[in-house]
Amino acid sequence: MRPVAVASLALLAGLVLIFYGLSPVPQGITADGPASIANSSVQIPPTATVHLTEEVFEPWTGDLDGMVQRRVIRVLTVYSPGHFYLDQGQPKGMNKEYARGLEKFINQRLPRKHPRVHVAIIPVARNELIPALLSGRGDLVMAGLSITEERKQLLDFSIPVSKPINEILITGPSAPALESIDELAGKTVFVRHSSSYRESLEELNKVFSQADKKPVDIELIDESLEDEDLIEMVNSGLLPWAIVDDYKPRMWQDVFSNVQPRSDIVLRSGGLIAWAFRKESPELAATVNEFLKNNRQGTMIGNVLIKRYITDFDWAKNALSAEDFMRFEGLANLFRKYGDKFSIDYLLAAAQGYQESRLDQSARSGAGAVGVMQLLPSTARDPNINVADIHEVENNIHAGMKYLDFLRGRYFSDPDIDRLNQTLMALAAYNAGPSRMINLRNKAKKLGYDPNIWFDNVELVAATDVGQEPVRYVANIFKYYIAYLYSIKAMEQRATAREEAGIE
Repeated sequence: MRPVAVASLALLAGLVLIFYGLSPVPQGITADGPASIANSSVQIPPTATVHLTEEVFEPWTGDLDGMVQRRVIRVLTVYSPGHFYLDQGQPKGMNKEYARGLEKFINQRLPRKHPRVHVAIIPVARNELIPALLSGRGDLVMAGLSITEERKQLLDFSIPVSKPINEILITGPSAPALESIDELAGKTVFVRHSSSYRESLEELNKVFSQADKKPVDIELIDESLEDEDLIEMVNSGLLPWAIVDDYKPRMWQDVFSNVQPRSDIVLRSGGLIAWAFRKESPELAATVNEFLKNNRQGTMIGNVLIKRYITDFDWAKNALSAEDFMRFEGLANLFRKYGDKFSIDYLLAAAQGYQESRLDQSARSGAGAVGVMQLLPSTARDPNINVADIHEVENNIHAGMKYLDFLRGRYFSDPDIDRLNQTLMALAAYNAGPSRMINLRNKAKKLGYDPNIWFDNVELVAATDVGQEPVRYVANIFKYYIAYLYSIKAMEQRATAREEAGIE
């Protein structure tokens, strides 16, 4: 069985952001570092002015004090088995664990009644990591970046998260014999322009030039291809060789058995991996470094994560199992079908299905809710819905989306409510009930909030009167939705790159 295209699994990763619920956006926070965060005084105004869509989509640059005020730290990463991936629909991986740990670390240093700061993971294509950080579409890169002189001109790095790593040549069945690194002179090597491997080859070419040797012919390969793709290409003979960090071929040795790591041909020795953030971010740097001192590789926690997700991780199983993707791919078609029928963004509906059941039609709740959309049979039988046999997956999705459309049209069709907020209100009603939502909107208006906007308005009243369940429910769905929007483009680019490179 051939390895599943990593691009396919990347679509699954697009479902995921680390969960976080929302409540009022605090104002007036000042921070001179980790200590001052703990001592800051938070004033919550009667009407918050920053909304979630702006928080996530709009570019923003600043230091940790601003992130605390916004209550979101956006972590940029890429899909990579072991580091950030899905296992049976659940977000897992070392970077997921680190993000959760960092979130806990920061919140422990805030005043007890301070609204929670959330660390959200945003998956992007690898070549978008640094541009996204610099343009303010993320705040912290957690993606195995090597510290290089070229990158240090653009970014600041945390203390190293890894032990020293070597960049080595790997060869495959189509490679001619090489006795030493000198025999790369005049040969062609394919690398991503954004990779540290390209910088290493340029340094090698300086050495070759001084020795009157031909330079390595550096051919740039599509930025969407990850190191796993390059290892697969070498394994199949599509490329004679490639340059990767020395630990990566060991991870894939049971999958790509034709790859020969050449630990004697080293292009960079003692390299270090770190997290990255924008320059002039001293507060974030101080907090991240304080966190990493007790969590990076070499610490007890760091070593546990390395063992769990690198040393003992079943790379072969992860590479060869297409079950999750096949399940999602089939359901996506159904969400698209009924999204067109009911004018609901199918990505938003799929995100709701993920929140309800992790897209599992066999899911059952103690209250009797059934399937992907966790709908009660009595609701499906209601004359306004009238969809039979919701134990069958297509009928379940049909009924769930028809019910969402019914809620939106019956209770939130006021033209003063924009289409997105109509749907968000309907999602909250799906969770908490339409009568309760009517009361919450009325109370929001009396308290000076905008009853036509969910985030930071009706949401706040729901958090007080109902509790966190509907707040987290809508927030999680919206985060999954955002993750789709960020990830599908990168997934499509990578799939195209693999096809053009001849990877099946």
